[in-house]
Amino acid sequence: MTTAASDPGLVLLPDLGEDIEEADVLQVYVKVGDTIVIEQPIAEIETEKATLDLPSSLAGIVKEVHVKAGDTIRPGDPVISIEPGGPDSTPDLVAQAATSSAAPAQPESTEAAGPPPQAAPPVENGAAPSENGSEQAGNGIEQVGSVPTAPTVPNPPTPTAAPAPLVEGDLETTPVFASPSVRRFAREIGVDIRAVRGAGPGGRIDLEDVKRHARDLPEPAPAGSHTATAPGPLPDFSEFGAVERLPMSRLRRTIKRNMATAWHEVPHVTLFHTADVTELEQVRRDYREHAEEAGGRLTITAILLKITAAALKEHPHVNSSIDAERDELIIKQYVHLGVAVDTPRGLVVPVIRDVDTKNIIEISVELTDISERARSGSLGLQDFRGSSFTVTNLGGLGTGHFTPIIHHPNTAILGIGRAERRPVWSDARNDWEPRSILPLSFTFDHRVMDGADGARFMTWIADVIRQPLVLALGG
Repeated sequence: MTTAASDPGLVLLPDLGEDIEEADVLQVYVKVGDTIVIEQPIAEIETEKATLDLPSSLAGIVKEVHVKAGDTIRPGDPVISIEPGGPDSTPDLVAQAATSSAAPAQPESTEAAGPPPQAAPPVENGAAPSENGSEQAGNGIEQVGSVPTAPTVPNPPTPTAAPAPLVEGDLETTPVFASPSVRRFAREIGVDIRAVRGAGPGGRIDLEDVKRHARDLPEPAPAGSHTATAPGPLPDFSEFGAVERLPMSRLRRTIKRNMATAWHEVPHVTLFHTADVTELEQVRRDYREHAEEAGGRLTITAILLKITAAALKEHPHVNSSIDAERDELIIKQYVHLGVAVDTPRGLVVPVIRDVDTKNIIEISVELTDISERARSGSLGLQDFRGSSFTVTNLGGLGTGHFTPIIHHPNTAILGIGRAERRPVWSDARNDWEPRSILPLSFTFDHRVMDGADGARFMTWIADVIRQPLVLALGG
């Protein structure tokens, strides 16, 4: 078989960054015989965080296509082979690292590509809000692609009809066929992956195999273990009527895994509050045209992002993460706010950086830009990295108070509902008057904050919202 090191005409899947170990191929744009140039998209891939086009690192004529829609590939895997030549031809820079990227012969690294696990964090609940305090919910981030089919295992070993149980002496030399994420899950729950029997093709190990092995272990889980009890098998629902099975996309599988991990690992507490946004709405209307001239939309969410950034500066322990292994609280000196966006493919959380240093017009422009790029599917992996706190808005869908789930490894999240006009008693007027009331939901990690800490944070935000000049609108 031709390796990347011996074939400089190979275009490989590059490192995708931030612990992204594999990607699904949604579609391939090129075929054998096509002439391509450098940076020309050759395939659409889906990672755990985004869908993006894979550009070619070489120019020339395509002589072989190594992937197809539905395949799962990892960094260093070949995508296409080309005959170098033609316009914009340069050496394949990706291939320079191919020696370390290509799969070596050691059993531990011979990991067949496969579907990601069904358990383990990113990401939030919410849509972007509307003009009256509840932004539009249609911030779609990616176009719906074809559903990946089950990938095949390259060169699997021939399975035996009835394998004998593994004994201790066999473990060091037994090849392991499992994806990196399955291996990581096994390590987290204290299971030796080499001792697990895989039920997949060629003995491939998936998440259910690891869970099954863990349940069969004679010793109970150690004290303090955070491993969740696996649910029992589902009944055959077809006995009761017609059913339809729809495969989960990689993004939806990732959301499932992240939400389960965040909910299981983090002791969530949610406080509910309301804020009078009557004056804030007037400020928004007064400066709306100014924001539009700058290329943005001045929404309640944009203003609340600025207020939230100011609140995090006043309450720095909320802008944190826990290092459980070292029993330390990591306080972040930066304020990068994740904004939860509801898309047809699922929930995503792009990040607006250094919100504390930007004025409200700059924030509105950047929020508008992220929304537009989300709808066009042009957000990259870097757009999802580094959030220190998350804001999620379900007001556009008519929701009031709700319980948002923390975006791990953050320790808190602010939920915004739909503002409503209500009669409020005015002592100054000695009468009732209509006011716009905004529901707020603050979920925090009880390991980091107590109820009183959460209440002070929420009260600070509500008090600033009520200020006519809005303290947090400064640059």
